[in-house]
Amino acid sequence: MASAGAARAEGTGGDRGGVRTALAGLTTRGRSFLAAGVAAAICAYVLGQSDLLRVGLLLSVLPLVCAGVLYRTRYRVAGSRRLSPARVPAGSEARVHLRMDNVSRLPTGLLMLQDRVPYVLGPRPRFVLDRVEAGGRREVSYRVRSDLRGRYPLGPLQLRLSDPFGMCELTRSFSTYDTLTVVPRVEPLPPVRLSGEARGYGDGRLRALALAGEDDVIPRGYRYGDDLRRVHWRSTARYGELMVRREEQPQRARCTVLLDTRAIAYEGAGPDSAFEWAVSGAASVLVHMLERGFSVRLLTDTGNAVPGEGSDGFAGASQESADAAGLMMDTLAVVDHSDGAGLSRAYDVLRGGNEGLLVAFLGGLDEEQAAVCARMRQRSGGALAFVLDRESWRRDQAGGPAPVEGNGDTLRLLREAGWTAVGVPRGAALEGLWRLAERERSGLVASNGGEGP
Repeated sequence: MASAGAARAEGTGGDRGGVRTALAGLTTRGRSFLAAGVAAAICAYVLGQSDLLRVGLLLSVLPLVCAGVLYRTRYRVAGSRRLSPARVPAGSEARVHLRMDNVSRLPTGLLMLQDRVPYVLGPRPRFVLDRVEAGGRREVSYRVRSDLRGRYPLGPLQLRLSDPFGMCELTRSFSTYDTLTVVPRVEPLPPVRLSGEARGYGDGRLRALALAGEDDVIPRGYRYGDDLRRVHWRSTARYGELMVRREEQPQRARCTVLLDTRAIAYEGAGPDSAFEWAVSGAASVLVHMLERGFSVRLLTDTGNAVPGEGSDGFAGASQESADAAGLMMDTLAVVDHSDGAGLSRAYDVLRGGNEGLLVAFLGGLDEEQAAVCARMRQRSGGALAFVLDRESWRRDQAGGPAPVEGNGDTLRLLREAGWTAVGVPRGAALEGLWRLAERERSGLVASNGGEGP
């Protein structure tokens, strides 16, 4: 549940806007009454009918009086908004709770509440509040839903006042707004054995130290609650204060998820496009590997890594898995196509080695970029690639037959370099491809006669 955003609006009927603001708030009914009254008064003057003149004056004065009284009405209303939840997957609903508090000593008249929302989230919600007593409150809610990921502002909240005759309406706006984050869909993945993965917690070929909540590896100062059996007497005598042994630190396997965002690598747009499939797949793998205890980071073709803190950009001691997942999901919520033509920047980031398991979601690759990806395999303990074929997705969208594996040359080159490469046809489920990758790796291990690299 998101923290509430609160604001306060006061309509004192002061000098701001003056008479022009009051007249601008006349409704169609109010303008009609005013026009009819003026016309009746002119006809009465021309015809010399005093009774018609009185009727005309009544018709024209009534909307003016309503506008003046409404504009001079003093009101103090506080409004707040709460999102539940503030981060939702694409295609899921979130509920927005609105609360209005009358903080003045006088009851309000008829109020119409309206919240501004982007069109992709649905129609603009409107609510009518009949009367709010002094010190009273009203709560209403509405639902929003988007099939497109992104960050969407909600607000500011608008309050519309109306007189009992419907002659005039005045609008007051609150100042604050909230943000709804729509993240990519996450598909649950089965626990499979992949190349480069640790056999157990602490046993990986390439791994990083798990710093969070774990002991260090050298003596440190005594802390309240430490077991006295861990006192290191030699260090205590040397430093003149109690020192305790720090036990050997467990190891945590690493995983880098590489997302190719190049615009030239994908075809189509919209929720069912190849690029959105790749973004959703990257999100699914990130969440899956975090749940399995990996230190995970997100890397794009532009060379940007998330999170940026910790050892070599991985989630470190200062970040819990949930915080790291939230940061990476927020990044994927707004990630867009890049203008880059190659993957060299991502390769430069991976040149340091010690990357552990590398999972890549790649668009269309030419021969040069496929060679760059092949060299990435040398910097990781294991490599898995999901390669989307642009021609396949384009032909299927046009209603024609899609090739079974139109990117066969690219897959063959990656496999020869040691990748576990899987082609992605349109409409394929990531879970099935994830299991297929395990079977292909098992076949590679069997052919090599042992554990694959």
